[in-house]
Amino acid sequence: MLFSKKNSTENTGSIEYIIVGLGNPGSQYENTRHNAGFITLDTIAKKNDIKVDRLKFKSLCGAGTIGGKRVLLMKPSTFMNLSGQAVTEAMAFYKIPPEHTIVIFDDISLEPGKLRIRRKGSDGGHNGIKNIIYLSGSDKFPRIKVGVGAKPNLHWELADWVLSRFTESEMKSLTEAAENAAQSVEYMVNEQTDKAMNLFNS
Repeated sequence: MLFSKKNSTENTGSIEYIIVGLGNPGSQYENTRHNAGFITLDTIAKKNDIKVDRLKFKSLCGAGTIGGKRVLLMKPSTFMNLSGQAVTEAMAFYKIPPEHTIVIFDDISLEPGKLRIRRKGSDGGHNGIKNIIYLSGSDKFPRIKVGVGAKPNLHWELADWVLSRFTESEMKSLTEAAENAAQSVEYMVNEQTDKAMNLFNS
């Protein structure tokens, strides 16, 4: 197996969990639906006073503490379809197993403001998750799916829809979801994923 569940503090610092928000880098993608993971991670970082401004692992990163656990927050700069390059590089460096790698990403099957937390699962057609599973060789990483809404009609191409921007009212709903995700992460790093699921799953 690529990753061991050994204590990650042994050789490369005290990181116990990796928390990744998926999205696309660049100002042209800000506040788009596909960047719900980035938006949520920014909220988590702000709430826990963690600066995500260091370039490492093909990502913007920041280390800090959430729920008493040392964590690495990541926003990959690889573009969505290659997210696994960044995630697996950090996992290998800190010897973090998939079970301690929490991934946050957009889900078109959920309305804006809704969350769905899972312990593991398939890629569900999401290219960022597909790449992480492919490169890590595992689908056993917990994830927080952030609702971005379904296409309003059949005339929208999916690629165009996920790269469209949220409306003002949708952004308000997303802000609330991001706050709930921040609370969920605190439970999840303390092995209370069931509690997070019961409180926040839609």
